[in-house]
Amino acid sequence: MRAVKSKDTAPELFVRRLLHSKGYRYRLHRSDLPGCPDLVFPGRKKVLLINGCFWHGHDCVRGARVPKTNTDYWTKKVARNRARDLANANALAREGWKVLTVWECELGSESALTKRLVRFLH
Repeated sequence: MRAVKSKDTAPELFVRRLLHSKGYRYRLHRSDLPGCPDLVFPGRKKVLLINGCFWHGHDCVRGARVPKTNTDYWTKKVARNRARDLANANALAREGWKVLTVWECELGSESALTKRLVRFLH
């Protein structure tokens, strides 16, 4: 698991390029905010969390997959990740931030993702 990155992942870079091409500017990984969100739009008071479906237990096919080995460990790990994500999103909301989670499986439809992001950021 040492090779698994938490910053500058392929889905994150995809979303960053997409938003930058649309003229949006952002800050990366603000450590002073709960959960160190991936993209922060300070002027808009909005943050984007870009999550991998497997690691964060999304309800899609990829996220619902359970490894055949060490099943107990992985189910507990994903449950802890989900609880942590929820706690961080709630803490951000209490501080007045609007939060949007972008899932890895949503990157397949660039036009739909672009619409969703632009709607959220306006």
